[in-house]
Amino acid sequence: MEKELLKIGATALRKAALNNKAKDYILSDVVLYKTIKKAAERYIGGETLNETIQKVKDQNKNGFKCSMEFMGENTLTEKEANKATNEFLRIVREIKKQKLHSTVSLDLSHIGLAISKELCLNNLESILKESQNHNTEVIISAEGVERTDDIIDTYKSFSKKYDNVSITLQAYLHRTKDDFKDLIQERGRIRMVKGAFETPKHLSIPRGMELDNAYLNYIDQLLSKNHKCSIATHHNEIQQEVTKLIRKYRTNKNIYEFESLYGIQTEQLLQLKKQGFPTKLYFVYGKEWYLYLCNRIAEYPMYLFRALNDIVL
Repeated sequence: MEKELLKIGATALRKAALNNKAKDYILSDVVLYKTIKKAAERYIGGETLNETIQKVKDQNKNGFKCSMEFMGENTLTEKEANKATNEFLRIVREIKKQKLHSTVSLDLSHIGLAISKELCLNNLESILKESQNHNTEVIISAEGVERTDDIIDTYKSFSKKYDNVSITLQAYLHRTKDDFKDLIQERGRIRMVKGAFETPKHLSIPRGMELDNAYLNYIDQLLSKNHKCSIATHHNEIQQEVTKLIRKYRTNKNIYEFESLYGIQTEQLLQLKKQGFPTKLYFVYGKEWYLYLCNRIAEYPMYLFRALNDIVL
C-alpha cells in the first residue's frame, strides 16, 4: 500500500511540474512564491549566479567538481531566449575568470528551441564558441519526449565541430536503446540519467528492476568502450555496481564522473569521493524553480514532508 501511494504521489508531482498555469500563478503571487521557495532553497544554488558561484567555490574546496545551470525552459519569445543565452555566456566567463572547476548545463528550449530551431542553433553556437575558448564543457540536458529528436540532431551536428559539447540520455525511454548505439559513436560525453519526465506508458520503462538493469547496461557499455560518461543517479545500489565495473575495466578517472544534484543524497557522493572516485555536484539557479522542485520531490515522494517542514520553519 505504501509503495502504491508513493507511486501515485510521484506521478502527481510530475504532472504538476508540467502545469504551466500553476507555475505562472505561483511565480506571480509574492506571498505564495516566498512560501514555496523555502522548500526549493534546499535544492537550488540561489536566485542569482553570484549566490551559486559562492556555493560552487565552497564545494570546489571540498573536492567536488560542479555544474551550473540557469533554470528555465520553453521560452516563448526571441528576447527571452537571447536573454537566457547571455546569462549562459556570463556563466562561461565567470568560470574562467574565477577559476571554477565547473561545467555548464542547459535546456535547448531555454535558448530558443520552442520558438525556432534556427534561433536555438545560433544561440548554442555562441555559447559553444565562448566555452571552447575557455575550455569549458557544455552539457545539453534532456527534455520531454516531444523534443528528443531535435535535441539529438542538434547535438550530433555540433559534436562534429566542438569537442566540448555533451548530451544527456534518459535510460527509461525505449527509444534510447537505438539512440545510444548512434550517439556512442560521437566523441562527446554521454550523461546517463534514469529519466524524470511524465510520458505515455508505452514510451518508457517504469521505475524498478528493469530500469535499473537498463541503466547499468548503458554504463557498462560506456565504460567498456572507454567512452566519456557521467553516472548521474542517486541510486546507491547502482552507484556501488558501477564502482565494480570501473575496477573491472580499470577505467581512467578522466573518463567518468559520479554526479548528484545539489541537496539530494549528497552523503553518498561524499563517500564515493572519499574512495577516490571523480564526483560532481549539479547546481541550478534562478527564479524558474517550480518544475525543478516538483521533479526533485517526485523522485523521492517522502521528501514532501521535508518540504512541508522547510516551509513552516
